[in-house]
Amino acid sequence: MPPSTSSGAGEVDRRGRRRIVFLDVDGTILEHGSHVAPSTGPAIRAARAAGHLVYLSTGRSAADIHPNVSEIGFDGAVTNSGALVTAGDEVVVERPLPRAATDRMLAALRSRGIRYFLQTRDGAYASDDMAELMRDYAAALTAREAAGQEVRPEDSLVGLAERSFPSVAEADLSRVDKSVFVSDHEEGLEELRADLGEEFLIVPGSMPLPGGSNGEITHRDTTKGSAIELLLAHLGIDAADAIAVGDGWNDLEMFEVCGTAVAMGNAQPELKALADFVTTDVLDDGVANAFRRLGLI
Repeated sequence: MPPSTSSGAGEVDRRGRRRIVFLDVDGTILEHGSHVAPSTGPAIRAARAAGHLVYLSTGRSAADIHPNVSEIGFDGAVTNSGALVTAGDEVVVERPLPRAATDRMLAALRSRGIRYFLQTRDGAYASDDMAELMRDYAAALTAREAAGQEVRPEDSLVGLAERSFPSVAEADLSRVDKSVFVSDHEEGLEELRADLGEEFLIVPGSMPLPGGSNGEITHRDTTKGSAIELLLAHLGIDAADAIAVGDGWNDLEMFEVCGTAVAMGNAQPELKALADFVTTDVLDDGVANAFRRLGLI
């Protein structure tokens, strides 16, 4: 993600303002693991050429950004749901979970028999049962295809089922930023919230699994929103000039911080209700249409 080549005195939008945009990845730029609307890259590059800043803001780790997204070019990124923030090559924020908090989180996940990934700035690590679930799911998809049955792109678990992950035994537990979990119980989120209390933020996920529940666990104060506040202070930019574009629950705090909030057409209904406006779907030129409406291009 190369830094912007535009100067601070670059062009501005039709309202005479230089803006900074924070784009979620999955469901906003990227659909079903690898698909990006043809209009998205040119729109982002045009906005940057006009003097605006465009940052990624994602729950993914920096090492897990799909090449189809990275190659577009950005001014920096908020990754791991706000645990790591970079501006160009500079690390602005780095705040892994305290080791004691990681130990508490792991104890709760294991006591409930909940499958999980651990995310660090370097990538994702799978518990043994999570790796088994991914292998079984991939095998089931292959069997369905071999039988001539339809396999929808959204059934791919955004590419997770086809991948292999290192074991959590290999993870540096002093550098864990967050966890992504899959529970067999519909009450999985509430069980973890009861176990972990106010120290953690636990939000629903969007894995298309039958039954059960899934979600993300971060430190209560580590969100996309708090990360953006720290970055804006570092850059000397007013939050009123910040724009958030997203589609899911982990975008909520980002919406609350930025002066303008834009929900994708495919966003959660509750998020749409909080947005200043709703653009089109991710593959229906959602980002480009939002940028046009905002006067960025």
